Amino acid sequence: MDAALSSSPLSLPASPFSQSPLSSRKQPLLLLPLRRKHRFASFSSSSSTPVATTEIELENRKFELLRAVTDTKRGLTATPLQRSSIEEALVSVECFDAGKPISLGLLDGTWRLQYTSASDVVVLFQSAATLPFLEIDQIFQKFECGGDQSSGEGVVRNIVRWSIPRVLEENEGATLVVSAKFSVVSPRNIFLEFEEIALQNINISEELQALLAPAILPRSFLSFQILQFIKSFKAQVPVRSSQQRRSVGGLYYLSYLDSNMLLGRSVGGGGVFIFTRAQPFI
Repeated sequence: MDAALSSSPLSLPASPFSQSPLSSRKQPLLLLPLRRKHRFASFSSSSSTPVATTEIELENRKFELLRAVTDTKRGLTATPLQRSSIEEALVSVECFDAGKPISLGLLDGTWRLQYTSASDVVVLFQSAATLPFLEIDQIFQKFECGGDQSSGEGVVRNIVRWSIPRVLEENEGATLVVSAKFSVVSPRNIFLEFEEIALQNINISEELQALLAPAILPRSFLSFQILQFIKSFKAQVPVRSSQQRRSVGGLYYLSYLDSNMLLGRSVGGGGVFIFTRAQPFI
């Protein structure tokens, strides 16, 4: 009797034939381990579901954000209602990355502008829309974070491709580059110190080349030399403030970053920026 009392409540009887068939049906002890195993298996398989659901939800919100800016011509024609919808969609993406330190490894590279509300950029689009001799093509932001990313410093180049119809090549007539040094001052803020504005990569149109070469420069070698000089021409202007000739600077808040999307806000009400990853070209 002492041995019977000391046995585990889930232990099996010494012989499967010691109970009647009816009692064995009422107590299917052999099925208990199988039920527990099934319960554990279902729990482990469902533990990864929230992660997958979060990733899908994030991609859906990024898609909705890009769809919201599609018909705004990068912010030029955005109405107040569209701007409100874009801001709401932007915040819904930013919340997935809130509070995480910026990764310079992910930031490094070239990003194409999809939308902005910054007045100093929108004015370029407005000028191109009103002036018949100016075309604004793609705008990029290129981060060069260097090999030692632990220093938290690097260079960012704002690249504007523009053209003059019939004078310069379409889309890639010339390139305006505004360069700045940056340093990480908090997990999400970088400080920009602008250094220079450069005009480079001037490509005159075929119509202008055909006009210049035979009429003014009949010698083919001299014509080629002049065209090469124009193409390689680069004008650089330093960016300085009037007080003590210090570089102009500002804070830039990187509100979201992953492998294919970058969201930023210019601190002080300077507007928002939406970028997607682009192929490097310079």
